[in-house]
Amino acid sequence: MKATVKWVDGACFLGESGSGHSVVMDGPADHGGRDIGVRPMEMLLLGLGGCSSFDVMSILQKSRQVVEDCRVEVEAERADAVPAVFTKIHLHFVVAGKALKEAQVKRAVELSAEKYCSASIMLEAAGVNITHTYEMIDTAAV
Repeated sequence: MKATVKWVDGACFLGESGSGHSVVMDGPADHGGRDIGVRPMEMLLLGLGGCSSFDVMSILQKSRQVVEDCRVEVEAERADAVPAVFTKIHLHFVVAGKALKEAQVKRAVELSAEKYCSASIMLEAAGVNITHTYEMIDTAAV
């Protein structure tokens, strides 16, 4: 896996993934940026959320759950000192669908956290306390 990050100007950078997709990263004005892209540390959280969501959806689909919507809300705390590393991250999954089985949703979140999500496992190995919760919305009842 490869990626390239190129400086544009100020605190603005253009990241390109090995698969050819690009993303703008930028800082706030007080750090020389124009606030036109996500912050690099936000990008880490987005990567974690994406990695976990990919796993959860894949597991739920394989277990034949009828998922109509899935999102993960990611909250993080950082150290007060430099480097301002993440100290705690919480992922809260909101899964909506018809006749979802709670045991399947719970297991999908657990498997992602404990076995499949490379980003989560890597961050935990670096000392970040990562927690997971979930809630289910039954769209048949709505």
